[in-house]
Amino acid sequence: MHLSGVKLFPNWVIIPVILLLSAVQGKVYAQQYGIHDTLLRTAVVYNGDTMEARTLPYVFLYAYISEARMSARAKWNRLRNAVYVTYPYARRAGAVLNDMNARMVNMKTSTQRKDYIKTREKDLKKEFTDPLTNLSIYQGKVLMKLINRETGNNCYEIIKVYKGGLVARFYQTVAFFFSTSLKQPYDSRGEDSEIEQIVREVQRMYGFKS
Repeated sequence: MHLSGVKLFPNWVIIPVILLLSAVQGKVYAQQYGIHDTLLRTAVVYNGDTMEARTLPYVFLYAYISEARMSARAKWNRLRNAVYVTYPYARRAGAVLNDMNARMVNMKTSTQRKDYIKTREKDLKKEFTDPLTNLSIYQGKVLMKLINRETGNNCYEIIKVYKGGLVARFYQTVAFFFSTSLKQPYDSRGEDSEIEQIVREVQRMYGFKS
């Protein structure tokens, strides 16, 4: 059929084309909007009602620190620093003394033992004189505690064995003027429990073994 010179398509051609275009348009619409117009949310069911659940951001609370707590924290930090500084020296001293004791067991005369001690003393002075003289009095006190921990003997007993009773009493007198004692014990479960706690921390951090 013709209308004003224009040829019209019959209905059996037009209707399938319209349906095809509608289907394509619907598919395009679904691709553009069907996926992205749905937002996933976490939900909970409370008393039979489903409601959205959200995780609130962290809230940081800051409290006033009293002078007593600040003083305790400063004291702890001072002790912790002293242990970190001196513990390697204490381990080294313990290893040296244990080695010396093992070697001197087989020496038959006191002359042999004295000559051996003098030789080891020269080596130890070369190794430890500079670093140990840079320690503070407080760090020196902690070091003596740790040497006792590593050897099982206080510094007075060690000096008495290796240098004699007179030298040990002299150093004990010097230590007295610095408000300390070469005879101070080490109590890991009592007054020295904080030192022991820090030592365990150092061992874990650097792989030391007790």
